[in-house]
Amino acid sequence: MPAAQNLEVADHVKPFIYETLSSKSMCFSLNDVQSEMHLLRPDALQFEYTEIMMGFLLHNPTPASIVMIGLGGGSLAKFCYRYLPNTSVTVIEVNPHVLAHRTAFAIPPDDDRFEVLLADGAAFMRDTTRKFDVVLADGFDIDGLPDRLSAQAFYDDCFNVLNPGGMFVANLHGCNPFFAVFMDRIEDSFGAPVLMVEDPSGSNRLVFAVKDAMRALQSLAGIRCPLGFDPLAWKAIQPSMARVFLASTALDHGENRASNDINF
Repeated sequence: MPAAQNLEVADHVKPFIYETLSSKSMCFSLNDVQSEMHLLRPDALQFEYTEIMMGFLLHNPTPASIVMIGLGGGSLAKFCYRYLPNTSVTVIEVNPHVLAHRTAFAIPPDDDRFEVLLADGAAFMRDTTRKFDVVLADGFDIDGLPDRLSAQAFYDDCFNVLNPGGMFVANLHGCNPFFAVFMDRIEDSFGAPVLMVEDPSGSNRLVFAVKDAMRALQSLAGIRCPLGFDPLAWKAIQPSMARVFLASTALDHGENRASNDINF
C-alpha cells in the first residue's frame, strides 16, 4: 500500500467488535456503540432512530435510488437492500477500518444495485453528477458529527443531488450545542421548514426535508405497508412510522419552526 494511503488509514480511529450470545456491536469506545446487529436477524434494525429514518417511505414508498453517508455496521444499508428490492443503494464510508468489518456484519457484496464506496461523504456529495431519490446522512466519528458533514455547503450539496420531490433525512443529536445552527442550515438549503422527530430512547433527532415546495411534508402517506414490502418487516418499524406520520400531520408551515419541531 502506498505511503499516502497508509497515512489516510492512520488518520481514522479503528473500531472494535463486542459480541454477546445474541448480538454483535461495533464500538469506538466502551461508551460509544456505533452499530449493533442481532445475530439471528442480521438485517433487522436494532436502534429506533434508524427505524425513524426509514420514515422517507411515507413520502416515497418506492424510491429508485438511495445514497447513504456513513456505513457503520450497515444496518440501514442491509435493511434497504433487502426490503426495497427495486431500489439501488449507494453507501459512502470514509473510515477504512469500518469498511474492513463489512463481512463481520453480514453486509452483502456489491452488485448491480448495491455498492459501498470508500470516500469522504462531503466530497462525494459535492462532486457527484448522479441524482438520488433519498439522501440518508448518518456519518459520525468518535468525536461526533464532523464539521464537513454539518456545513452549509454539505446541506446545499445534498439538496442538489436530490431528484425533484426527493427527501433528505439527517441524524443529528439534540445535545449538540450547534443543533439549532444545523437546523437553520438545512432549512436554508431546502428553502422551507423541516420536520424534526425525536428518538424517545436517546438524544437522536431525525430531520426530514423535501426538495419541492409543492410536495409539502404534511402530504406524507398514511402508515400503510408499502406495496411489495415485507409485512413482518413493516410491522417491526410501524411504531416509528406512526411517530413520523403524527409529526407530519401536526406540521403547519404557517407557524415558526419552534412549533414545527414535534416532540413525543
